[in-house]
Amino acid sequence: MGRLFWNVDRARLDLDRDVDMVIARIVEHGTHDDVLWMLRRYGLQRVHAFFRDVGSAEVSDRTVAFWRAVLRAHEERWPRPPTWRKSSSAPWID
Repeated sequence: MGRLFWNVDRARLDLDRDVDMVIARIVEHGTHDDVLWMLRRYGLQRVHAFFRDVGSAEVSDRTVAFWRAVLRAHEERWPRPPTWRKSSSAPWID
């Protein structure tokens, strides 16, 4: 899972204090095993709270749509922080 935190000093990473960053990285870049670890560590309710109350510019619209379906939260209002991806003209960014 360390590959998800390429730009973070892992010795200073606190899985409780930095929970929102950890969840954002895992839902956007993690493997199946990473997601299972996240769910065991934080629980589905905490992941739901991340999407409902926090959000992250790092999380793509596609990932948000997937988790809306998983969490059956189609009617909930979720924050969508501005993201650099929307203004990018790079063809590999959706």
